[in-house]
Amino acid sequence: MKSKKVDSSSTTFPAPSGASTNEPIDRLSVLLDRFRVRAALFHSGPLCGRTSFEARPGRVFLHVLRRGTLTVRHRRTPGLAPVMELHEPSLLLYARPVFHEFIHPPREGSDFTCATLDFDGAEHNPIVHALPPLVYVPLTRIEGLQPALDLLFAETDRVRCGSRVLIDRLFEVVFIQLLRWILDHPEEVGVSGGMIAGLSDARLARALVAMHRAPAHAWSLASLASEAAMSRSAFAAAFKRVTGVTPARYLTDWRLTLATALLRDGRPLKQVAEEVGFAGPSSLSRAFKQRFGACPREWTGSGSTDESSHG
Repeated sequence: MKSKKVDSSSTTFPAPSGASTNEPIDRLSVLLDRFRVRAALFHSGPLCGRTSFEARPGRVFLHVLRRGTLTVRHRRTPGLAPVMELHEPSLLLYARPVFHEFIHPPREGSDFTCATLDFDGAEHNPIVHALPPLVYVPLTRIEGLQPALDLLFAETDRVRCGSRVLIDRLFEVVFIQLLRWILDHPEEVGVSGGMIAGLSDARLARALVAMHRAPAHAWSLASLASEAAMSRSAFAAAFKRVTGVTPARYLTDWRLTLATALLRDGRPLKQVAEEVGFAGPSSLSRAFKQRFGACPREWTGSGSTDESSHG
């Protein structure tokens, strides 16, 4: 099926015909506000020989190949080629724990700038969960990326006051621009379902963003279909086909994802239930245990959540 052409430099969609609002929709800001990402530079400059990166839960790598050629090896990772050959400046985002090894030319080497990304919620972060294990994109494919890279490389090439902090922030900018590109080209990076696939659909994105913005709202199939300017039956079928789950299941999962973040912050269970849209602490606890296999107190590993009002 031929995809619709969108502005790859923006995270917004124009409103579809018949939508409840004519304003464009920002598909990323709500997610990034609720689940922040922080970058930390750990290498800049040439690499020669072999360099290995261990697979550790919660650690995300973002590598920028500035120049040179490179062989990448992966260790028994489903869906990833055992060997990749890179011949042009590229971005490599490892969103999951994947052991990878860079093999560089023995003399001239390859020039890299690399950072780790720390996401709120680690592996439970919805953005990390929605991404494939590896996103590989030549730099020239991402429109509007070069100005941020020019600033990033200028800072890494010359140490100045505040360089480290600025470099980390610029890496976050690069990551957000990469996310924009992924939303507009999901099939090119192997996304075939889930949140990113839904946000890549002009109609479904409006319903998803509405849920992301107001999880405690009493969303019904009819109200979500109205956000997408679709009939209830067409919306339900399209939502399940694109994301792989029903709208009700997605909403429950989103509420539980938010609940985990709030519980980690030490918020009382009753307050969390109200904020994310459950009828009460008991309702949240049941859904939580069904999803994670443990009640909130057991999951957080502390007694900081107030569960006195549920059975």
